[in-house]
Amino acid sequence: MKLCTYASSQGPRLGVVCRDRVFDGQTSRAVSDIIADWPNARPALEAAVKHGEGIPLASAKLLAPIARPGKIFAIGLNYADHIAESRMEAPKEQVWFTKAVTSINGPFDPVQIPKVSPFVDYEVELVAVIGKGGRHIAKDKAHEHVFGYCVGNDVTERAWQHRTPQWSLGKSFDTHAPIGPWITTSDEIGDPHALDIRCFVNGELRQNSNTSHLVFDVYDQIAQLSQAMTLEPGDLIFTGTPGGIGAAMEPRRFLKAGDVVRCEIAGLGHLENSFQAES
Repeated sequence: MKLCTYASSQGPRLGVVCRDRVFDGQTSRAVSDIIADWPNARPALEAAVKHGEGIPLASAKLLAPIARPGKIFAIGLNYADHIAESRMEAPKEQVWFTKAVTSINGPFDPVQIPKVSPFVDYEVELVAVIGKGGRHIAKDKAHEHVFGYCVGNDVTERAWQHRTPQWSLGKSFDTHAPIGPWITTSDEIGDPHALDIRCFVNGELRQNSNTSHLVFDVYDQIAQLSQAMTLEPGDLIFTGTPGGIGAAMEPRRFLKAGDVVRCEIAGLGHLENSFQAES
């Protein structure tokens, strides 16, 4: 099943994407609440698709599927080609940072180039959405805690990222975490470590890889994070970006106003965001 949030005359609504249509979920509950109560919530959503008329997907205004996740964690240096282009050694331990909740952005909404610094870069990523919460989750049980997956762009302001050893500020500017276009439940994906992942800037292919090349796979990441904190329904994990970032090109190629970035992952859909100067 594909869960989305879409704009309506009543405000943001939970929707189900099926057969190129969006069906209203017939509930005012937040997506995170639906995820937490999934065994009970799913039959009603299936009935909404079966008996509803829906609206054409092409005419729906899709929003970030989860507007206010409890936590957003992201792993750095997690594809071998990205490690090489960053001129850094492969990490022996997982390298984690957070992104502010206010960085969440819609799958087709504008992304800001900040006033304070223009060195903005793209990073296409597979995003795992936590379903069943827990602490000290074993790697061989981690798949049971993933509700689903979506596409993410870990937009980064490089000057702020590297001005201190801690990356979180450079990763947390407003609008710098587009996600979506919907959440595809894990039962529809199967193995998340066999998905083609790509990023285009103005139609030019910049990143082109497969999630099979993750250094620490999704389940490694869940096991590690859950040693430190309780993971909760709706938490987001950005699982790493492959090589091809603008900061590693010669010369460096940062994003400018008017650029359009498309991030896509096989089976999960795509994001397409225009970049605009902060007003």
